[in-house]
Amino acid sequence: MKLHELTIEEAHRRLKQKEISSFELTRAVLDRINAVEDSVDAFLTVSENTALEQARAADEKIARGHCESLAGIPLAVKDVICTRGVETTCASKILENFIPPYSATVIQKLQRRGAVILGKTNMDEFAMGSSTENSGFKNTRNPWDLARVPGGSSGGSAAAVAADMCLGALGSDTGGSIRQPASYCSTVGLKPTYGRVSRFGLVAFASSLDQIGPLSKNVTDCAVMLNAVAGYDPADSTSVPEDMHDYTAGLQKGLKGVRVGIPMEYSATEGMDPEVAAAVDNAVKVIEDMGAEKIEVSLPHTEYAVAAYYVIAPSEASSNLARYDGVKYGVREADQNELIQMYRRTRSRGFGPEVQRRIIIGTYCLSAGYYDAYYGKASQVRTLIMQDFRKAFETCDVVACPVAPTPAFKIGEKVDDPLTMYLSDIFTLSANLAGIPGMSVPCGFSKQGLPIGLQLLGKHFNEEMLLKVAYNFEQTTDFHKKKPGL
Repeated sequence: MKLHELTIEEAHRRLKQKEISSFELTRAVLDRINAVEDSVDAFLTVSENTALEQARAADEKIARGHCESLAGIPLAVKDVICTRGVETTCASKILENFIPPYSATVIQKLQRRGAVILGKTNMDEFAMGSSTENSGFKNTRNPWDLARVPGGSSGGSAAAVAADMCLGALGSDTGGSIRQPASYCSTVGLKPTYGRVSRFGLVAFASSLDQIGPLSKNVTDCAVMLNAVAGYDPADSTSVPEDMHDYTAGLQKGLKGVRVGIPMEYSATEGMDPEVAAAVDNAVKVIEDMGAEKIEVSLPHTEYAVAAYYVIAPSEASSNLARYDGVKYGVREADQNELIQMYRRTRSRGFGPEVQRRIIIGTYCLSAGYYDAYYGKASQVRTLIMQDFRKAFETCDVVACPVAPTPAFKIGEKVDDPLTMYLSDIFTLSANLAGIPGMSVPCGFSKQGLPIGLQLLGKHFNEEMLLKVAYNFEQTTDFHKKKPGL
């Protein structure tokens, strides 16, 4: 096995036994990036010199006998997470060349463990999109089929992991933006419970929905990364002081007594690809064969999730993005003699069409006379969706369902049809509205060789159950071992 193909778990073992050095590993991954980046376009910034310096520092630390789980491991970071001294653009021209003076809490945690940060991955602008076609700079392509999207908005991170351009990556998930690209690219992706991972240093899209999480080559690596980034942070007012766990400790074989809920509403979803439905059904059967019990549950307000989300998320985005005005930081449209004209031209040219669309929708929903009718009503629906999950989890431990109704679609196929694009998130939005954890694990391939993911949803702060079920499924199948032919 080539060095860039290693998992985090295997690389850690070899680093600890001094079979390889972090410098060798990082150099191999950087060489892999150089070899395939022109085909995949996963990165916006590659910090080669900095990464090699961090690798040398990790080797010195390991030589002294300090080899933590991520020491010397090359990782990628979605370009919506602040990194001190390294550009953080959110794939938007309005933040082009912006270099943060501080690092996000999750980056600080990774660096304290000796992780090597390779660079920043491409994404939909300000995390608004499901295909990474809304980047202000370039389109990322799916390593399994370069004519197709990698999903979004964390498409760059998912593509980088799938193409062995890093050993793991961080993404952010506002409505499925970790799980959907993980499904499209055949990686593992986890959205933790809202409040489990600090959002300090995450550039906000929708503050009540955003959550940082890992993308990895397998479930064990996902647990290792979650161990590193989870935990209470006083710098984040939405961080919850829950007890910390060792998420790798719960990765034990056996699912006897685990109750898996199957939502009756999801099977009747319009536009469901038969191959996706079959792959998910087969995955549930595998889980049953390992001792789990299948239970039918109801999530009756699922049909309203898309409508509620696309009121709440744009409304919060409208408020969060008001700060980008060409005055405080970021790009300013030059040669304007009048303040309002400068605002207008800076925002019109700095923001892409999808971001502008959502700002307009959100501003309308929050305007006088419409707040109660739209944002207020959507918030009530959100409460009903939370209650649906609470009731479902009275009879089951985990909910199993598709991640997306179809495998990855072709680049350009849906870009001019926003409503159809929004519906690709129909199975993932509810988890963000309810604040519960969710993850995607590879569960099959279409006849065209396109990856399909199984989505697992759990109770608040019960990531251990998701990881346990996913780990057991992964140990019985080999979908995660297959590689794209790059």
